[in-house]
Amino acid sequence: MGEMIQIKSPGGSDVPGYLAKPAAGDSAPGVVVIQEWWGLNNHMKKVGDRLAEAGYCALVPDLYRGRVTQDPDEAGHMMNGLDWGGATDQDLRGAVQHLKAGGQKAAVLGFCMGGALTVMAAVKIPELDAGVCFYGIPPAEAADPAQIKVPLLCHFANTDDWCTPDAVNGFEETLKKAGIKHELYRYDAQHGFFNDERPEVYDAAGAKEAWDRSLTFLKANL
Repeated sequence: MGEMIQIKSPGGSDVPGYLAKPAAGDSAPGVVVIQEWWGLNNHMKKVGDRLAEAGYCALVPDLYRGRVTQDPDEAGHMMNGLDWGGATDQDLRGAVQHLKAGGQKAAVLGFCMGGALTVMAAVKIPELDAGVCFYGIPPAEAADPAQIKVPLLCHFANTDDWCTPDAVNGFEETLKKAGIKHELYRYDAQHGFFNDERPEVYDAAGAKEAWDRSLTFLKANL
């Protein structure tokens, strides 16, 4: 359904990305999809296609510039080598600006590494209207969740050794104390439960519930 395009970052550099458009075309509200640590793979493109089918212009920036892997060690290496601040301030902000060029609203929706970047975007990107985070929390020094400026929807897994239940509880407490408009849901599943191309962690019931909640949230905020 979609195609690879080039967008401009605020600094003027080219950012590749996968763009999927709905029947309404450029007049539809936008969603920037933020990749997992695996890269811009077929699963991320499929998420973009599903959002387009739901009526949104979906743009998936290629934060790794063409690199994709299925190896956890290599994925960890690529994630650790990413300039998270630059990815947020340049790649993701450029994608949000691209989708909002016609005056529409735009959200970000990210998974794993992309979930953490969603929280950073919700703090740092002034044009953003909403965020949907799937099992990702950034380091405290990267972004303070108390400074989030947009409505936020969060999906976390109860069996997660990265975003542990204790970490999620602390994150939620910060949001509550700061008065951030948010919804936070926990699922009896593993990290990555939304990814139907990883049968070892995929949870069909949790994925459907999280997707339905996400579409409801996006409709209400965009």
